[in-house]
Amino acid sequence: MAKQASTSTHEITCRLPRSRSSVPRARAMLHAVLSEWNIGQDVLEAAELLLSELVTNALRVPVPSGRQVGVRIAQSQLDGILRMEVSDAGPGRPEVRAPADDEAGGRGLLLVEALSHRWGVEERANGIGKTVWAELKAPDIITEPLTKEIAAAAVRPGQTVKSWGEWHTVLDVTTEQPSTPTAAVILTLDEGPPLRVRATEPLAVRQGDDGVRGMPENCP
Repeated sequence: MAKQASTSTHEITCRLPRSRSSVPRARAMLHAVLSEWNIGQDVLEAAELLLSELVTNALRVPVPSGRQVGVRIAQSQLDGILRMEVSDAGPGRPEVRAPADDEAGGRGLLLVEALSHRWGVEERANGIGKTVWAELKAPDIITEPLTKEIAAAAVRPGQTVKSWGEWHTVLDVTTEQPSTPTAAVILTLDEGPPLRVRATEPLAVRQGDDGVRGMPENCP
């Protein structure tokens, strides 16, 4: 199933069979997802070209029988970045080539390099194959995070709170004298000194979406 990576990032993941039909299927999936995310037309068109090249390259890699191509599309609302990843189980790392004028192919990564904000190659976590990724700047998806106020005593590690005018991730929560009316809570943050507040003091907490939107692991 597709999953939400964090409160500010949405992602879609799926697997595609190793066939030519997977390229238009990937483009159709991308178009549907980016339309839902309200991505602008210019970014959508560039993203379709990038994903087509990444999937096409992955299909050309020799891999063991039965292996599929993995696709991940993610958007970061905080950074305004759209990221596309395509994984395969084949060896080697793709490199940008400078083909001769009479060569019919070999320009895929040149296009990826020209269109993307940045791109790269990573080894897959299980040690089999690689993931080629490309990112685009997509300012349309930058939004102010939804927030809610909760008592400091209800804050939990992993949540993001607003302190000193900035958002910080809570690493640890300690309650001092929890049975007294003047109980205090100490929040250890990812940056800066610990934050000590009254247990009843309301704090702004970044609120994630309810539920997870996405597509099945096997693309339609």
